[in-house]
Amino acid sequence: MSSYSELSNLPIREIPGDYGFPIISAIKDRYDYFYNQGEDAWFHSKAEKYKSTVVKINMAPGPFTSNDYKLVAFLDANSFVCMFDNSLIDKTDTLGGTFKPGKEYYGGYRPVAFIDTKDPNHAALKGYILSAFAKRHNLFIPLFRNSLSDHLFNNLEKQITEQGKSDFNALLPTMTFNFIFRLLCDQTNPSDTVLGAQGPEHLRKWLFPQLIPSLSAKKLPNIIEDTLFHNFLIPFGFIKSDYNKLVDAFSKSAVSMLDEAEKLGIKREEAVQNILFLVGINMFAGLNAFFPHLFRFVGEAGASLHTQLAKEIRTVIKEEGGAITLSAINKMSLVKSVVYETLRLRPPVPLQYGKAKKDFMVQSHDASYKINKGQFVVGYQPMASRDPKIFANPDEFVPDRFMNDGEKMLKHVLWSNGRETENPAPDNKQCPGKDLVHLLGRLILVEFFMRYDTFTVEITPLFRAPNVAFKTLTKASKYFSM
Repeated sequence: MSSYSELSNLPIREIPGDYGFPIISAIKDRYDYFYNQGEDAWFHSKAEKYKSTVVKINMAPGPFTSNDYKLVAFLDANSFVCMFDNSLIDKTDTLGGTFKPGKEYYGGYRPVAFIDTKDPNHAALKGYILSAFAKRHNLFIPLFRNSLSDHLFNNLEKQITEQGKSDFNALLPTMTFNFIFRLLCDQTNPSDTVLGAQGPEHLRKWLFPQLIPSLSAKKLPNIIEDTLFHNFLIPFGFIKSDYNKLVDAFSKSAVSMLDEAEKLGIKREEAVQNILFLVGINMFAGLNAFFPHLFRFVGEAGASLHTQLAKEIRTVIKEEGGAITLSAINKMSLVKSVVYETLRLRPPVPLQYGKAKKDFMVQSHDASYKINKGQFVVGYQPMASRDPKIFANPDEFVPDRFMNDGEKMLKHVLWSNGRETENPAPDNKQCPGKDLVHLLGRLILVEFFMRYDTFTVEITPLFRAPNVAFKTLTKASKYFSM
């Protein structure tokens, strides 16, 4: 990938764009990004203004949270994929973008997501996490099914009956946290630990100062939110007690995982911090962003898609003798395509950051551009994966897009910090939970349409993930007679 110029006859251009007046222009861009335009419209406006999908930008949050906010953005499928090239892009401390949380959030350690592949510790930590998932793969389906039944579906029905609708987003944290904790902590119930019933709340408080600088909560007047959360980093002391409880719970409950770490030469203390990061950022935050988009798209598609999904799901389950197994789920091509299409349109983590390890040439569809060593770069996945030169009707939710011959387009699904056709490994930065996320997306649809024929939703747009309220649920009239 470093020899782009040898592979292309595209003209070489200077990178267009303008950083504007110091500080003032960056603050204006921040207000446009968070409040006046929104993330999607802001990135599109930059590409349109400069007639380029490789462009200079002032990246939010900017001053005074970060001094290093003058970036080059990659906004098409061609240029974006250079973010996956470990020989070109250094990912050290760039996970959160132009700012980074202090090490106190991780007990003085840096979790593997903040470490570049050139660091010898990366392969050890990433390999440990991948191994832990592999050893627990038989628990994925039964534990998630239990969490769905205990913490989601029953509450959805109850709230619709009693209140006329149910807030899907509000129910998700308890369900996802229960599943994740049990999976990684020897099936321990989190309520039996120091966390009690407040596990999701402690985790959200710990996550908030790390995520809010790059988000908009939309719960305060713009000027107040911006002053409080985008100009200054929240001191760790405000959430120290929540962090301590989380560390205590995982230290005492994730015994098998910590024993596995020690056998690999990883200190238990460092393993705990990586488990906490895996739970909080990779899984809890990611799933709670992904599931609302999934049910938004499926809900808005209407009864026709619901009928097709229910028919496929119930037919396969009947053929498998009534058991919901991985083998059965893998035979559901429409379910699989719907999940891929959701991840294409709305990746849980829309931005990828890094710094150039050396000078190199990057290509858009129209031109080549020189990226200088040390340049801070960012790729915006929703534009790369909606590239009109790659996908037909790129902004539309097409449920069967990746069925049959459409599977060949999976190489352009980029949500996991890698191509969908590639796999996470100790020597790359692809999300270690990539396959698990896709499985859980399929499984939640399977469980849902085994219970219900159709549903309606009310959508409230937020900064990234929408708020989804279920208005009606029609219970399944038939399970196995399709």
